[in-house]
Amino acid sequence: MSASSSIVAMKKVVQRLRLEAGIHRVKVSQAAADLQLFCLQNAQQDPLLTGLSSSNNPFRPQKACSFL
Repeated sequence: MSASSSIVAMKKVVQRLRLEAGIHRVKVSQAAADLQLFCLQNAQQDPLLTGLSSSNNPFRPQKACSFL
């Protein structure tokens, strides 16, 4: 590897590190608390927790045609 290509590679690394250093990060404990709060606030609308009524269930077995 020549000196000029090494310098170019190092400039790319420095540019990438500067980009990553500027990213806003949230602590895991804060993200977990936010996720827990979101889940508790939206639990009433969650069909996996409340279930679906048979009339609104798009996955229910289709009835056979009675005209045939």
